[in-house]
Amino acid sequence: MGKIIEHLNWRYATKKFDSSKKLSKDKIDIIKEAFNLTATSFGLQTISLVIVSNDDLKASLIPHAYYQNQVSEASHLLVICIQDDISDSDVNLYFDSVKNIRNTPETILNPFRKNLLKTMQGKSVENRQLWSKNQAYIALGNLMTVCAVEGIDSCPMEGFIPEKYDEVLELNKKGLKSVLLLPIGYRADDDMFATLKKVRKPLNETIIEIK
Repeated sequence: MGKIIEHLNWRYATKKFDSSKKLSKDKIDIIKEAFNLTATSFGLQTISLVIVSNDDLKASLIPHAYYQNQVSEASHLLVICIQDDISDSDVNLYFDSVKNIRNTPETILNPFRKNLLKTMQGKSVENRQLWSKNQAYIALGNLMTVCAVEGIDSCPMEGFIPEKYDEVLELNKKGLKSVLLLPIGYRADDDMFATLKKVRKPLNETIIEIK
């Protein structure tokens, strides 16, 4: 088996972090870059990452995550957010960036630009938010894998009250909505879950090969 499988076997949903161990700036920089390099549909990147390291702020968020202590024990709390809506300017900004970075002529980009504008305009606000939320899950999976490779422990969380997080972190002022949490750091020595064997279905029950 390759190294990546070893890293993924090492990874688990950390239940108890060692709050005395903090991630270095270099590790956080890797997390930032990995998030920004995450694949998103059409490349629009309608998701953002909020990184919380302040201990008092993390502690204030515990009640809004149903008192899951990982929120405050972890070195950093990652909050994956979506834009509260996707506007024409978001689409145009993307294609303008493509034109500037790749020197792609507008004559080539224009049909794709028009098509994506029409696609987004044809969705309701709720469906545009759902579309962005699907991108957030891609980012979550990517970050979990990167963390495993970098020897960083993590615990993906859906169990929290987004509206409260939006309020405490003032995300509404930034046009954002929180959708997922990922506390990251280093596991505590006495986290009993660290040594438990993984429970997974056999490959022949989850993989279908068509030859």
